[in-house]
Amino acid sequence: MYASSEIGPSATGKARAGVVLSGIAVLFLLFDSIGKLLKVAPVVAGTIHLGYPEGAIRVLGVILLLCVVIYVIPRWSIVGAVLLTGYLGGAVATHVRVGDPLLTHVLFPVYVATFIWGGLLLRDVRVGRVLEARAT
Repeated sequence: MYASSEIGPSATGKARAGVVLSGIAVLFLLFDSIGKLLKVAPVVAGTIHLGYPEGAIRVLGVILLLCVVIYVIPRWSIVGAVLLTGYLGGAVATHVRVGDPLLTHVLFPVYVATFIWGGLLLRDVRVGRVLEARAT
C-alpha cells in the first residue's frame, strides 16, 4: 500500500505511526469538509465570520474533500499533501486577516499540515529520500 522498501520492526512502527498521524489529519479534514457540504449552522457562522460569502461554503467543502481524497490515494499522496498545504495556507492567511488569536486559530492549520507531512514522511520512504537528497 505504501512505498516502503525498508524491512523490519522499525520500518513497520514508523509506517504505523505515519498512518495514525495521517489518519488524524484526514479525519479532521473530512469532518470539516462534510460540515461545509451540509452547511451545518456553526460552520456557516464561522465561515461568514471569516469574511466569506455563504455561497462559497459548499465550494470550499468540495475543494477540501477532493484534496483529501487525492491525499489518501497512496500513489497520489504527495500531490494531495501539496494541495492540502495550499488550502491550509489560505486558512492561515484568512485567520491573520480577521485578527484571530495566533496559537489557537492562526497556527491551527499549520498543526494540521504538520500531521499531513509528518504522517507522509513516516509512511512513505519517497518523501524521506527527497528530503535527504535536498540536504546534501
